[in-house]
Amino acid sequence: MPFVRGSWMRGVSTGVLVLTLTGLAACSSGPRLFGRGQERQAAAAETGIGVNGYLWRATLDTLSFMPLASADPYGGVVITDWYTNPEKPDERFKATVYILDSRLRADGLNVAVFKQNRDAGGNWIDAAPATQTETDIENAILTRARQLRLSNIRG
Repeated sequence: MPFVRGSWMRGVSTGVLVLTLTGLAACSSGPRLFGRGQERQAAAAETGIGVNGYLWRATLDTLSFMPLASADPYGGVVITDWYTNPEKPDERFKATVYILDSRLRADGLNVAVFKQNRDAGGNWIDAAPATQTETDIENAILTRARQLRLSNIRG
């Protein structure tokens, strides 16, 4: 059989497609091919939500001073609306918290903080928040989550 370039390329394309789909299936929230699927399902069954219950509650407690725009306990995303400190009416903040794991771990949490300043014309202009702000909020959430877990263990 002579070499036919078109059939060879179709075979390679099909192989790449199968590998890509297998990789995507391994990333899904369903049973995993390469571990951790049963751990996540067991933890989710215990909490009744898709993320760690202690991190979820601690996030809501820590950000309770800010108005809540959106909260998805199955996806693990909390988005606040803009908050203006009464002492500094010319700046406002907004936060988004991503809970990335069903276990209580420091790397299972990601916080993004947005800041805006009011200019002389009354318009809000994006500004960079202090570099330590996101880390401080993450630490406050983790500390509160540990307190909640310990209080639950002690009875």
